[in-house]
Amino acid sequence: MANTYQIYLISDSTGETLDRIFLATKAQFKDFDYENHQYSFTRTENQILKILEVAKKHKHSIILYTIVDSKLANYLETQTQKSKIPCIGVLGNLIENFSKIIKKTATHIPSAQYRLNDEYYEKIEAIQFTMNHDDGNSLNDIEKSDIILLGVSRTSKTPTAIYLANRGFKTSNIPMINENSIPEFLKKNPKKKCVVGLTLETKRLVEVRRNRMNSLKENHSIDYTNQEKIELEIKKAKESFQKYQWPIVDVTRKSVEETAASIIKIYEIKRENG
Repeated sequence: MANTYQIYLISDSTGETLDRIFLATKAQFKDFDYENHQYSFTRTENQILKILEVAKKHKHSIILYTIVDSKLANYLETQTQKSKIPCIGVLGNLIENFSKIIKKTATHIPSAQYRLNDEYYEKIEAIQFTMNHDDGNSLNDIEKSDIILLGVSRTSKTPTAIYLANRGFKTSNIPMINENSIPEFLKKNPKKKCVVGLTLETKRLVEVRRNRMNSLKENHSIDYTNQEKIELEIKKAKESFQKYQWPIVDVTRKSVEETAASIIKIYEIKRENG
C-alpha cells in the first residue's frame, strides 16, 4: 500500500472522456497499484482547493484533468506546482492547436459535447430503435436499421448493439437458430443493408453459456451447453453468413468496444462502396 498511487481525475464535465483516457493509459503498465478518485463538474477554484487538500495528504498523488476553461486550468496547474503534485492536462494543447488549424476560436464551455442538438437526438433515437429491435424483435421495419447483427446465442449481440447505438447507429440483432431465423427481407436483399455475422470459438461459447445458466439460473435444454451441438450450431451459422456473403467477426478475443470498432469499419467500407 505504501507504493499505491492516488490518481485524482478532475473534470469540469461528466468525466467520461478522462476516465476512458486513464483506462487506456493504465493498461500499458503492469503491476501498477492505484486508487482512483473521480471529481466531476469541477468548475470553481474553491472545488479545486478542496481536492488538493485531500491530495496533499498522500505521498504518491497524481492529478489528471480535463478542464476547458483555460483560466481554471491554469489555476489548477499553479496550485499543484506549489504543492509539488504531478499534474497532467490530458488534452494538452489539443484545443489550442486545433483552434489554430481550423482558424476558429474555441468556446471553452464545459459539457459542450452534450448539447441537445440534432446529433444528440439522433443518438437517442438510435438507442430507442436498438432497444426495440433487440433479440429479433420488431422485424417488420428491420429495413430502417443501419446495422444488423446475426449470431447464435451468447455471441455478444445485445451489448454490441447497445454500444453501436450509443455511437448513433440504429442496430437490430437477430439470434441464429438456423437459416430460417434470417428474415425474408434479408434473404431477398442480402446486400441492401450492412449485415454482420458474429461468431465465437466453440469452447469459449460453452463456457459462456454455462456461466450464464449458473449465474442467472436459466433453464435451457441440454443441447444449449453440449459442445458437439454448439460446434454444429456455429458451423451452420457460418455457412449461412457465407451463403449470403455477409462479413463475419469472431468475438472470442475481442471486447465489445473492439467488436464494435470492427463492425463500424465494415459499415463505413460498405457505405463508401455504395
